[in-house]
Amino acid sequence: MNSFEKKPPMKQRPTKRAALTGALAASLMMLPGFVGGSPALAQKAERDSLSYGELLQKIENREVQRVDLDETEQIAKVYLKGQQPDAQPQQVRLLEQNPELIAALKANDVQFDEVSSANGRAAVGLLINLMWILPLVALMLLFIRRSANASSQAMNFGKSRARFQMEAKTGIKFDDVAGIEEAKEELQEVVTFLKQPEKFTAVGARIPKGVLLVGPPGTGKTLLAKAIAGEAGVPFFSISGSEFVEMFVGVGASRVRDLFKKAKENAPCLIFIDEIDAVGRQRGAGIGGGNDEREQTLNQLLTEMDGFEGNTGIIIIAATNRPDVLDAALLRPGRFDRQVIVDAPDRKGRLEILKVHARNKKIDASVSLEVVARRTPGFTGADLANLLNEAAILTARRRKDAITQIEIDDAIDRLTIGLMLNPLLDSNKKRLIAYHEVGHALLATLLPHADPLNKVTIIPRSGGVGGFSQQILNEEMIDSGLYTRAWIKDNITMTLGGKAAEAEVFGESEVTGGASNDLKIVTNLARKMVTMYGMSDLGLVALETQNSDVFLGRDWVTRNEYSEEMATKIDRKVREIAISCYQEARRIIRENRALVDRLVELIVEQETIEGEQFRQIVAEYTKLPEKQQLAVLSQS
Repeated sequence: MNSFEKKPPMKQRPTKRAALTGALAASLMMLPGFVGGSPALAQKAERDSLSYGELLQKIENREVQRVDLDETEQIAKVYLKGQQPDAQPQQVRLLEQNPELIAALKANDVQFDEVSSANGRAAVGLLINLMWILPLVALMLLFIRRSANASSQAMNFGKSRARFQMEAKTGIKFDDVAGIEEAKEELQEVVTFLKQPEKFTAVGARIPKGVLLVGPPGTGKTLLAKAIAGEAGVPFFSISGSEFVEMFVGVGASRVRDLFKKAKENAPCLIFIDEIDAVGRQRGAGIGGGNDEREQTLNQLLTEMDGFEGNTGIIIIAATNRPDVLDAALLRPGRFDRQVIVDAPDRKGRLEILKVHARNKKIDASVSLEVVARRTPGFTGADLANLLNEAAILTARRRKDAITQIEIDDAIDRLTIGLMLNPLLDSNKKRLIAYHEVGHALLATLLPHADPLNKVTIIPRSGGVGGFSQQILNEEMIDSGLYTRAWIKDNITMTLGGKAAEAEVFGESEVTGGASNDLKIVTNLARKMVTMYGMSDLGLVALETQNSDVFLGRDWVTRNEYSEEMATKIDRKVREIAISCYQEARRIIRENRALVDRLVELIVEQETIEGEQFRQIVAEYTKLPEKQQLAVLSQS
């Protein structure tokens, strides 16, 4: 076929709904024919009928009891003497005029009546017609109703989807939020203004229009917003930033306008926007600009927050864990006047959070929440809630009545390291892992500036972890970010302890790739010493900065912050630090080889050695640094 020839049109297949509708209509239209006449019924009527002459003969023989004459149908229904009471009468077709039949009936004293079936036939016909008309009418009404619903949804497409409560009955107060006291104190002003605005307006103060809650995931930003709503007792709107953005142009801006319109009608009130970074990202970022629809939504939000018309009595609370991606116009005074940092809690905050989540759990009296708080640096409120829940699950699986310290310790290891697997059998692999982990643990114990050991184990974990050596981290140093040069070098040396033990015991040719992750940590720490902290002889200069750009294409062409010559010097210095620390680790392992073998034999037998027991064994062979001795006393 040539390309310009016209193809015959293809027949479109009917949809399933159309096919069902047609079949239903056809069957209903055929129903009157089935009801109105049936061949089987006609044959039965012929078998039960008499001829006109036979009827006259039976009347003369006095065999007829009663006759019903139907002049409309020209039929006589004959009831014979002696027939069963429930038997059907015999039918006789009548003539136009039947004087001889009437005379015979009167002469032989036969009871007869005149009946008419016209009314019953008309009623049956009407009923049959309604049987197929009514379903069609119902089907039409169903289609009309669905069309009306679709049109109403189209009209409401631009309406705000915010959940609204006249009084936010969240069930959460400030007393239920622990570990973030500074944030609670700042937000208490918002609650006081909503309850007693004259206290601020009397001195000319203006409450912030917007409060931005900033912090990593799980620190309690949404929980804090619920507590504000529960304390204030004012109308409360809650919506997610992603609910503003749609694929249709103008819908997001329309929803913003509708949200603030409802808020003005119910002022004073609170608007909570969760994950505002979904709609408040920087405009024009990335290759080829930004998303037009999202930018229109953001522009409308900026106008509603601080435009020509004021929003008196409306306080906006937003939450995000990515403040670096928000547009600068959104963060200026007059929109989000105040940023409240909701950071990971410190040790005291973790203890308060644990007390809150322990209210509804059966915890053994021997459990010290203070010890749990000390062992969980960096845990957020959500992590601590999950920790106690995992401990409760382990308690139920082990059929115990209350949560003990063992379940909490196992839950911490499960969340930080991974799920515990079956222990290894006594083999070369098990002893190799034992020497590797003992190398880490021994250096963590002997190095004066390293964090003290918590425990070392060779029980494998999910994710390919054959064993691990766990330290009690210096929380003050980690939180402040004030790392000393001695602490970093000792941590690099401790990290290389596993590889150093393998090399000293089995030889360089038998060293495994189990230290691959250790080498990444070493390279990162050594590079920061050289390029960011100025802890080398290259000078007190910051040669690199942390890259916080999150938009594709912002730095599409990488900008070198130093020359090629300086890059060579940096690589050389990083390598020198790593090699120096590795040699120091091998020296310590070599000088304490008998102690290493003793610890390996013990861990192969026990599979886990706690930090206190480990330090006591090390103290029998060598003198511990003063810092490690204090760690032993604090643990006991």
